[in-house]
Amino acid sequence: MATKVLVPLLGEGVEEVTVIKWLKKEGDPVNELEPLLEVNTDKVDTEIPAPASGTVLKIMAEEGVPAKVGDVLAFIGMPGEAVDNVQAAVDSEKPKTGKTEPVVQSPAVDHKPPTVSKELGFISPVVAKIAAEHGVNLQEVNGTGLNGRITKNDVLAYVEGGKSKAASHTPQPATFQPVNVQPVAGDELIKHTVIRKQIAEHMVMSKRTSPHVLTVMEADMSRVAKHRAANKETFARDGVNLTFTAYFMMAIVAGLKAYPQANSSWTDEGLLIHKAVNIGMATSLGEEGLIVPVIKGADNLSLLAMARTVNDLANRARSKKLQPDDVRGGTFTLTNHGISGSLFAFPVINQPQCGILGVGAMQKRVVVVDDAIAIRPMVYLSFVFDHRILDGASADWFLAKVKETLESWA
Repeated sequence: MATKVLVPLLGEGVEEVTVIKWLKKEGDPVNELEPLLEVNTDKVDTEIPAPASGTVLKIMAEEGVPAKVGDVLAFIGMPGEAVDNVQAAVDSEKPKTGKTEPVVQSPAVDHKPPTVSKELGFISPVVAKIAAEHGVNLQEVNGTGLNGRITKNDVLAYVEGGKSKAASHTPQPATFQPVNVQPVAGDELIKHTVIRKQIAEHMVMSKRTSPHVLTVMEADMSRVAKHRAANKETFARDGVNLTFTAYFMMAIVAGLKAYPQANSSWTDEGLLIHKAVNIGMATSLGEEGLIVPVIKGADNLSLLAMARTVNDLANRARSKKLQPDDVRGGTFTLTNHGISGSLFAFPVINQPQCGILGVGAMQKRVVVVDDAIAIRPMVYLSFVFDHRILDGASADWFLAKVKETLESWA
């Protein structure tokens, strides 16, 4: 009997993965625990090993297509085993109700599983919910996703084009259509990676969700720089690279503890103040994009422990060894865009968090200190916040606390 390769549970709350790449093809031999395919969830790539030795008889999941936990990805069996037996095994997994399931023609309501129809292809629960809320007939929506898949942005663009419940009985030409850019001679098309698509969808969703407001202050890093220079060697003996990121994390903790509203999320029922202080750390993966591993319980860490955690998450992020749980549960985010030389920026909030702090490049600048000219290592702190949660004054109070913590470091 062929062995089924199933989508495993990769972390708490992980219900779906996307197949990135098959490392074996049909007919290839494979050993037990040998990497069989790569999947992605929450921008984390994970290898799934073969559950048994044998030959890859049938691959059931296509690359770039979502699969739910427990779905059959492939079958491994004896060389030459009939594919018909494999299909029979798949059919045996289906519930026998005696009824023929109709092809899905309209969006499912919330909390229903994703649906698939021959006409529409894969329809995610989010897409189905948005379509149902706006009375959108998905048959009329042009999909721009992989293999023509309808994405959330496709539905929102369709709604913005003027199609609504009221107009559904008398269809009118859409007033807005996504721009279809056609390549010309000499252009090169670089296919989007799964991570790049996820980043794009999340950024667009964030800007649609909350009103973003930016406030900027600059901090004198003299005391932090002096402390780091005096302790860097000591930390190194403990195997820890003492980076400025650890200091920024500690300053954010001080700000969040002083102003808990900055460590919250907006809900329709009220403001959800998070008890845990879990700070995300935006980490560049080069041309592949970025990922945001989360420092859990950041308010319980010493500077040494914080620096060690920063090192660990950054190293595992760049070596693609993060687990899905490593990027979940963040309540606030730090992005150090100054690494590439940027002075200040307008970062996008990592929903459903209240805010994100951007740190610019540290530069020695001429400043006035006690009515005298001085040269100090200065850095711009760019705080982008959800204006539904914080007003200008409360946002500045939080940022001022971050600034004060850095400037008074002892």
